[in-house]
Amino acid sequence: MTETGHHHRPTLKQKNKAFKSKHASKGSLKEAAKGRTHRESPKANAGSHTAAQLRLNRRNNAKQAQLKKRQSLISATRIFGGTDGAPRIVAVVPLTEDVKARDVTARLAQSIDGTLEEDGVSGLQKLRADRFKTSVQFIPLQYRQMYAALDACKVADYVIFVLSPEVEVDKWGDTLLRTLQAQGLPEVVTVVSSDEPMDAKEKPGIMKSLLSFIQYFVPSQSRIFDMHHGSDTLNTMRAICEGKPTDVRWREGRSWILGEKVEWTDGTLGVTGVVRGAALSANRLIHIPNFGDFQVAKIVSAPLPRPSKSGQTTGMEVEPQLLAEPDESSADSLVSSNDPDDMANEQTWPTEEEMQGAPNGHPNDAIPDAQVGTTPKVVRKVPKGTSEYQAAWILDDDEEDGEDGDHEDDEGGEGGEVEMEEAEEMEDLVPDDAEMETDLGRSVAFEDLDDAEEARQLQSWRDRKREEEDDSRFPDEIDTPLDVPARMRFQRYRGLRSFRTSPWDPYENLPRDYARIFQFEDFKRTERAVHRRAEEEGGVPPGTRVTIYLKDVPKEAAQMIPGRPYTILSLLQHEHKKTVLNFTVQRNTEYDGSVRSKDPLILCVGPRRMRVNPIYSQHTRGGGKGANNVHKFERYLRHGVTDVATIYGPVVYGKQPCSLLRETDDPQAPELVAMGSFLHPDTSRVIAKRIVLTGHPFKIHKRTATIRYMFFNADDVAYFKPIQLHTKYGRSGHIKESLGTHGYYKAHFDGPISQMDTVCMSLYKRVYPRWSELWQEGGSKLSRDDDAMEE
Repeated sequence: MTETGHHHRPTLKQKNKAFKSKHASKGSLKEAAKGRTHRESPKANAGSHTAAQLRLNRRNNAKQAQLKKRQSLISATRIFGGTDGAPRIVAVVPLTEDVKARDVTARLAQSIDGTLEEDGVSGLQKLRADRFKTSVQFIPLQYRQMYAALDACKVADYVIFVLSPEVEVDKWGDTLLRTLQAQGLPEVVTVVSSDEPMDAKEKPGIMKSLLSFIQYFVPSQSRIFDMHHGSDTLNTMRAICEGKPTDVRWREGRSWILGEKVEWTDGTLGVTGVVRGAALSANRLIHIPNFGDFQVAKIVSAPLPRPSKSGQTTGMEVEPQLLAEPDESSADSLVSSNDPDDMANEQTWPTEEEMQGAPNGHPNDAIPDAQVGTTPKVVRKVPKGTSEYQAAWILDDDEEDGEDGDHEDDEGGEGGEVEMEEAEEMEDLVPDDAEMETDLGRSVAFEDLDDAEEARQLQSWRDRKREEEDDSRFPDEIDTPLDVPARMRFQRYRGLRSFRTSPWDPYENLPRDYARIFQFEDFKRTERAVHRRAEEEGGVPPGTRVTIYLKDVPKEAAQMIPGRPYTILSLLQHEHKKTVLNFTVQRNTEYDGSVRSKDPLILCVGPRRMRVNPIYSQHTRGGGKGANNVHKFERYLRHGVTDVATIYGPVVYGKQPCSLLRETDDPQAPELVAMGSFLHPDTSRVIAKRIVLTGHPFKIHKRTATIRYMFFNADDVAYFKPIQLHTKYGRSGHIKESLGTHGYYKAHFDGPISQMDTVCMSLYKRVYPRWSELWQEGGSKLSRDDDAMEE
């Protein structure tokens, strides 16, 4: 028997066969996860999750996305291709005084060996870029032409900002950039132009500084092109000719034409140009900046003469064809407001017998009516002994009423008129014909003010600054007048237990203006229906060169000025009708002046520019209405606060951007006051103006106090007794009883009050906006006034 050695097992641990299963237990899954949780992607669909992971499906999705993007690019640039393609509109805007737009266009044409064709009437320059198989239409603008630049950028596909390497952009250029930023910019290209090339050592620093400046206003800019560098000029043309123009949101669904030729015959204006944007419908109204809205008579094709085979420009002319005419059943009318019927209200109207029998119906000493065709002379009441020069500075009653309405009862100015202690003896003053002609023509020569008048105006300006500071420190607080009873002075005000929840009927005691405006039952639904109807209706397709004829246009509208583009824009349905417009606005951080409610401003929104007197109110967070849709009136538009500006104006669709400008001594250099966007046309929005009457605690006993200096007679205390009181330290209470005859009263509060506290009573009244009108460059009046609303 052979002996064998003893061997131990390599390990003393027993190994069992592993459990094999297709499904793991919950415990094993938790142990393997080690606390990690698996989160499904929000974009992944549970049903298609497995299929989307396949390599074939991923390739297919990528291919479809690429094809869709390519098709959108082709469709966006299709109207620019071909021999009859629409030219790309490029606005050249100089931002400094030492650069010229025409020098830039000449260098761009030289880079592709092209020839600029300039129209002497319109000032437009056309360049045929055969290298890129397209054409470009330049709008060379002059420096310090604000409104021409705004109009050009409304219809342009590209904007070229021209900077200088030597001169910095001044305040006017900064205001223009901010206004264009608020209006909405298309694709932007920035270039540097100068008479002499930049120094090679200084060029990198200058280009870096200019790029940092322009990126503040247009963050998408990645480089600046030098017009003295050959490759940069060619790259500028490549960016213009091969790129896709950026869509401006407020232009969606709207047509516009850059006028190349204008002719006027017997009230009919013909504008020739290429239709851009959406399809042009003959049933919609056309807006001409500075002149208003007009109806379309017809739209006729205006193709360019085709060149002959020999290459000559004088080829065969194509006969124009009628493309569209308005349909009387669906065409928009020029009616912008309702005509209220005063006879429909309940009233007592005198009969003809009563009117004939009325005594002193026509006094013998009355001034007779003016004859037909003559201008009646105005008789004014002035103090006896007043000269004609002094009488020119005295305002009539209606003018005083209009000016007082601008600052209506801001600091106790509204209410009963204070009688003068000594009535002056008045006499009639009839102006002569030469003075009336001067007033009608508005061509009064400038005269230096005397020292007293200059000092008075300076003091008025200082008082306004002080008034704004006082309103910021003591908001809405006013002093109770001593000579007028408070129940008469504040009879239009009411008390509210809760500003946010107390009921307020929005249709109570409405002014006459509300009978003229239009109200939408469901504005969002109307807006969707208007856009859907515009798509179904169609019209002249974009890219077609047409001549559009407009009816009843004044002859002044047919004037073309070189350097100022002649643009017309189509309106959507109902955009001519007037309603209440609300805009959310924020003050421009660079504007330091005071902005008061009802101050005259210029509102730029969409294709329009209007002269407005907006009133401001608080903007509820999230844009909500609250329980009663009541919002507090703001006397001033302050920095860092978003407020709502309200006006009467034509309907606006969508979240269109807006900007508020204030005119200065230079008509082409307005100041940018605020910018924002359209909110809604809510006619039931109640703007409540608050005033706070304050009183002083005279005697205090625990929670009861004697208050004085809020009222000055016992009748006022009894009149305002139901209104709740509050203090600046947070206590609330009510009037218990009147004490004496000098306006003292006893009040009870919900807790002890301090001697340093102030007792307040808040009163509210509803305020309404002012009527807006079309703003005209130069300030001349309209030749036709559609609907002048009573103020």
